[in-house]
Amino acid sequence: MLTVVFGFITLRSVLLGVLLFVVTFSINLIIVSIILVKIPATYFQKNHSREFWKDSSPAIRLLGVVIKNGLGVLLVALGIVLSLPGVPGQGILTILLGIMLLDFPGRRKLETKLLSRPAILKTINKLRHRFGKPALVLD
Repeated sequence: MLTVVFGFITLRSVLLGVLLFVVTFSINLIIVSIILVKIPATYFQKNHSREFWKDSSPAIRLLGVVIKNGLGVLLVALGIVLSLPGVPGQGILTILLGIMLLDFPGRRKLETKLLSRPAILKTINKLRHRFGKPALVLD
């Protein structure tokens, strides 16, 4: 049986915490990487169409938009948590992915503001280059 080190902290709980840290970091990194590699290089240009399921029936399109926005809110919230010190993950990139899914006025301006940070754009383009994809093109 493991002994108690500081009241409630045991070796088992520390190992569980480290395992949870590694698993959540890995999952977040994989999901963010896949999405950032799959989006078109022109996605952040003004002339890129962003209509979601425009050829579907209105009911299916509405359901898709509701689900897409719900996932966007979830990703923004997760990104905020991941941005906190000591929490593993790509916080700013997760927030960007969440914003990309949301429909609200000023979204493009906010996306551009996030991508205009050289470190973020450089990281994304480095990842895309690693998978043979062209760099993102901004207006």
